[in-house]
Amino acid sequence: MHGEVFRRELRERNPDPAGRRWLYVPYDQLSLQLGPLAEEEREELGIVLVENPAKARRRPYHKQKLALVLANLRQFALEAAEAGVAVRHVVAEGSYADALAPLADELGPLRVMRPAERELRVDLAPLVDDGRLDELPHAGWLTTRADFEEGAGDGPPWRMDAFYRRVRQRTGILMEGGKPADGKYSHDADNRLPWSGDPPAPEPPGFRPDDVTSEVGELVEDLFARHPGELDLSTLPARHRDALRVWRWARDECLEHFGPYEDAMSTRSSGIFHTRVSPLLNLHRLLPRTVVEDVLALDVPLSSKEGFVRQVLGWREFVRHVHEATDGFRDLDGAAPAKSPGDAGYRDWLGKSWRGRAKAAPGDGGARPSALDAHGALPAAFWGAESGLACLDGVVRDVLREGYSHHITRLMVLGNLATLLDVEPRELADWFWACYVDAYDWVVEPNVLAMATFGTGPLMTTKPYVSGAAYLDRMGDACAGCAFDPRKTCPITPLYWAFLARHAERLEDVQRMRLPLRSAQKRPAAKREADRATFERVRAALAAGERLAPDA
Repeated sequence: MHGEVFRRELRERNPDPAGRRWLYVPYDQLSLQLGPLAEEEREELGIVLVENPAKARRRPYHKQKLALVLANLRQFALEAAEAGVAVRHVVAEGSYADALAPLADELGPLRVMRPAERELRVDLAPLVDDGRLDELPHAGWLTTRADFEEGAGDGPPWRMDAFYRRVRQRTGILMEGGKPADGKYSHDADNRLPWSGDPPAPEPPGFRPDDVTSEVGELVEDLFARHPGELDLSTLPARHRDALRVWRWARDECLEHFGPYEDAMSTRSSGIFHTRVSPLLNLHRLLPRTVVEDVLALDVPLSSKEGFVRQVLGWREFVRHVHEATDGFRDLDGAAPAKSPGDAGYRDWLGKSWRGRAKAAPGDGGARPSALDAHGALPAAFWGAESGLACLDGVVRDVLREGYSHHITRLMVLGNLATLLDVEPRELADWFWACYVDAYDWVVEPNVLAMATFGTGPLMTTKPYVSGAAYLDRMGDACAGCAFDPRKTCPITPLYWAFLARHAERLEDVQRMRLPLRSAQKRPAAKREADRATFERVRAALAAGERLAPDA
């Protein structure tokens, strides 16, 4: 029903498949410049690509995310065929292993670069174990397990800054005479300016979808109509040349000012000077090594250059090592995985199943660490119920519209409020996984379960990333349009003090929390009681989907 144009174009371009060596290419390795496709004669290679609607129904994935992955997979199939690679395209309702097993029997053992996602590795494990799938190293990563162990350590706690220093020293990136350029490994302290609107934020590029991408849009609106979010094909880079256009825009329009305003938040721009390349990096439509090399060659301030390199070469690589080293945090005490994938309350919000009668692919729901013993449900405000907090409501609108917001709004608005409200870390991770176009288990789980919620304690972060209203007011502009006054009536500040009081015993050994804990202990008893009451009142109101107001 869906895909006639794509199938016709693939037939017209597909070369003779006879006598080829065959690779399975996962949905997030869509590059002809990666692994065997870059190293071997393409006329001797064939690839297998699998579309899996059951995987798409496993969680209530944002429509824009489903379209991004599917459109890029189909466009990559056409690009590969055009380049002389034979393509077998399969639509499967069961597991990936079930889809690939008969092809391995027909074509001989398949090769695959080790999947980034744990979820896919588990699915494919039976074929790897019986020799029908030969696993190769993933050529997209920039660092090795040795880099991780020599930098961050061979056991927790792991620290990104130590890992990053080690990688910089080994590669020589932004190093001069064995020392970091300008004397500092990190310019993070220089990159904390609020943004007033000047210089103006660049408008992201738009795209004219071709018939193949338009067909994907129709498929998503038909088969996944109950999934959340808006679908906008005019903002969706699907072809390789679209990805290159995004990267040109990022280099030309964003990176000069990226560093100083990296932590700024604004209701006027969901990205400000952020490059928005993470979805394309995680699909490998853009290669991490290429974007790092390009940025190093740019004539932009060092704070911007280092800030971008730290995100790609440092944090992105660090979180995937932590995720794999802990088996997706399953190795932690008390983090036994949920029995099935969670939906962060979406079914309750929608009032019916987003899947309809169709089945989802099997699989557990991921690890459930909660070092702070937080087990609250995610408020309905994360699905669109107005909370009355302009910062939260604005970011949620951005995410439901675009499947995107930049990393500070993720951390200091969404993660901060969920943590202050004692939301279970798994609930928030499930929401991020479903709603962000760049979210996969290896990246979303460390960022949410560990960093945004402190769910894994000091395993890979040095403190909970929580704040009161003053930080949000200083770094963003949402407070100006909010019914609450950040200095007088905003409940986020008493929520912060209540959080410190509630978790003082658990946090007393966290060095970076000692000063705020001492400040919390000095608050008069009446204020501490008012803080506690605010927490109870706000949590109950948001759990009921009610809108907060200053006079309440």
